[in-house]
Amino acid sequence: MAATFDGKNLYYRGAGTFAVAQRLHQANREKAMRHVKQKLVDVEKKSSQTLAGYCLLRGGTDTCRHNTDHEDLFRQESFFHYLFGVEEPDCSGLIEVETCRTTLFVPRLPQEFAVWLGTIPSLETFKQKYGVDEVMYSDDLAAELGRLKPKRVHLLEGTNTDSGLTMKADTTWFGDASGFEVATDVLYEALCDSRCTKTAEEVEVMRYVSKISSDAHVRVMKACKPGMMEFQLESEFLHHCYSSGGCRFAPYTAIVGAGEHGAFLHYGHSGAPNAGQIPDSSLVLIDAGGEYHGYAADITCTFPSSGKFTPEQRVVYEAVLDAHTKVIASMKPGVSWLDMHTLAERAILSGLAAGGFLAGDLDEMMAANLGSVFMPHGLGHLIGIDTHDVGGYGPRFPPRPDRAGANRLRTARMLEQDMVITVEPGCYFNRYLLTRAFGDASHSKFLVREKLEANLNLGGVRIEDNVLITADGSESFTSVPRTVEEIEALMAS
Repeated sequence: MAATFDGKNLYYRGAGTFAVAQRLHQANREKAMRHVKQKLVDVEKKSSQTLAGYCLLRGGTDTCRHNTDHEDLFRQESFFHYLFGVEEPDCSGLIEVETCRTTLFVPRLPQEFAVWLGTIPSLETFKQKYGVDEVMYSDDLAAELGRLKPKRVHLLEGTNTDSGLTMKADTTWFGDASGFEVATDVLYEALCDSRCTKTAEEVEVMRYVSKISSDAHVRVMKACKPGMMEFQLESEFLHHCYSSGGCRFAPYTAIVGAGEHGAFLHYGHSGAPNAGQIPDSSLVLIDAGGEYHGYAADITCTFPSSGKFTPEQRVVYEAVLDAHTKVIASMKPGVSWLDMHTLAERAILSGLAAGGFLAGDLDEMMAANLGSVFMPHGLGHLIGIDTHDVGGYGPRFPPRPDRAGANRLRTARMLEQDMVITVEPGCYFNRYLLTRAFGDASHSKFLVREKLEANLNLGGVRIEDNVLITADGSESFTSVPRTVEEIEALMAS
């Protein structure tokens, strides 16, 4: 364990990297249990102490590739990581709601496993590393529940509002549950609420991984030359994040789209693996982030492969940059995220009109929802342990909007202090969307078809920062060249 635990800090990757203190997950547990107690008051309409009980969570398990014995590189389940910060698989944890007393349960591994895994940590080593009150072996969990005789045990059960996938509570893995009530109506929503704003300790990790990711984007801009392969820029990015920042994982597969590929929102997938050659004088859109101790960065930069924007590229880029700047300047607690999305659409349409790609009245364009033709995705999303972090929608928050474009928003909530959210307006000359718009009378009347068709290979522009909502405004963690002049000067250097 010496590689990651130095006796003082939970997680550390050597000189120049960020030392994560045990306090991060202790603070998360305390905050989460406050949310659980408040949910109990809301749901039960009685004292939270009456049926507070314990929260029992199961960590992730080792998996193998298909039916082989090739073990996938393990990444901890997100809710479990949030509360415990445990790197090892096959663990579980028990938290007493009222006192926050925490017990970690770890696998009992045979000593001969040391041949393959290295020294098998003792229970005391786990306790010191993770800063919990007690550590026991997993096969003692049932007996410990029997000794505690809890009135209620809270398990995770709920649906992720981004993926639509449901986490179902399983009562078979921890023994006989007949001696207590199993509750699934509180914990999932309470943890989502807790995770959607960040503690001071979480903010510092996210500030660090955004800095490392920003530096990696700068490295990629300097390295880019026409004729390179897209995946070579992806490699440059990942190398910097790992070698200079200790980021072994990437939170998502990088998107490196040159030319027309930049108009494909999730380019880079297995069927289109960043395998194109970068043309001369094309825009290059790179959406990539690092991950450190489970916390993600998600940054997008767009720049010209030749180092100089063409006049048409500049028009589109500056329209998106105007949207980006106006949104960040407007963000503060109490602001509607849907309103920010609308603000971005308006700024992009205004810039396209000024550049001769559109013609007509801006208010009429907005009323016709023309913005969705050029920005078919949402403005941004909560970010943290998951790139698209939990808490975007819920029973107490505004529902997902209906109109095209806005219906892709991953949250429509009012902004709150200590949220971290991405701001990623984009403008894309997507052939499918523009062809459909040319045939739609409500949209085609605004489109300068000849100019748009002449630039269908332009691709897309997206500009994405990771932004903290402060008490009276916002702070971007992202530090990369953003203006046309800054980008051209960097690439010339």
